[in-house]
Amino acid sequence: MVCGMAVLVGSAATQAMADDAPASAVVGSVAVVNDYLFRGLSQTNWKPAVQPGIEYDHASGWYVGAWGSNISWLSDASTDAAHISSSVELDFYTGYRGSFGSGVSYDVGIYEYYYPGSYPAGFTRPYTTEVYGSLGYKGVTLKYSHAFTNLFGFYDSKHSGYVDLSYNVEFSPGWTLNTHVGHQHVKHVAGASYSDWKVGVTKAFDHGYSVSLGYYDTNASRSVYTNADGHYIGRATGILTLSKAF
Repeated sequence: MVCGMAVLVGSAATQAMADDAPASAVVGSVAVVNDYLFRGLSQTNWKPAVQPGIEYDHASGWYVGAWGSNISWLSDASTDAAHISSSVELDFYTGYRGSFGSGVSYDVGIYEYYYPGSYPAGFTRPYTTEVYGSLGYKGVTLKYSHAFTNLFGFYDSKHSGYVDLSYNVEFSPGWTLNTHVGHQHVKHVAGASYSDWKVGVTKAFDHGYSVSLGYYDTNASRSVYTNADGHYIGRATGILTLSKAF
C-alpha cells in the first residue's frame, strides 16, 4: 500500500539510472501522514502514520523493495479486536520497469501485503498477493493489480482486481498536480466493490524533501466499510504528507 513511496522512489530511481549513474542504487523514503489511505480507505481510523520504505534498483530495470506503516483497520473492523494483535503492515515487492517507443514506460511485478500478528480462529487472514502491470505516457499512467489470494480479509475473494488511472504533471518548477481515479472490484462479496478518486498537489524542495496535500473520496458502501467504532472509512478527507526521499 505504498502511498507516496512510488512517486518518491520512482523519481529517485530515474535519477539513479541516468547515463552517468552507477549500475545499481539503493533509494527510499520516509513519510508522515495525518491519515493513511489505501485505495481511498482509511487504514488508521483517521490517525497519523509513519511510513518508511527502501528499494534496490538495478540499471537493467529490475527492482526489489520493502515498505511499512502502522495500521489499525484490522482491529477497528472487528468486534473480536482483543484477539487481533496486528498493528503493522509490511509490504514486499519486486518487478521490472523500463520504456520503449516514444516515451512509453512500463512496469510489471508482484506485490505482497503482510500483516504480522495473531488472529482468532476462523478469521480470514488479510495477507494479499497481487501481480501488477502499468503503462505510462506523458504523465498519464494506467495500472492494473490482480489478487491471486483472498483480498485483504474478504472471504472467497480470490481474483479480485484494481484498476488505477492517474495523471501527474509539473505545472510550475517544483509543483506537481496529482490526480487519480480507481475502481476496486471485490469478487464474490456483495456491496464490497467501489470507486475512489483524488486531486492534490505536491511541492518538492531541495535535498529530497516534499509536501503533498490531497482531497480524496470514494463511493464505498457504508454498510460494508463502516468499522466497529461506527466510523465510515471511505468518507471524503484531506491528506497532508511530509516526506523525505534519499
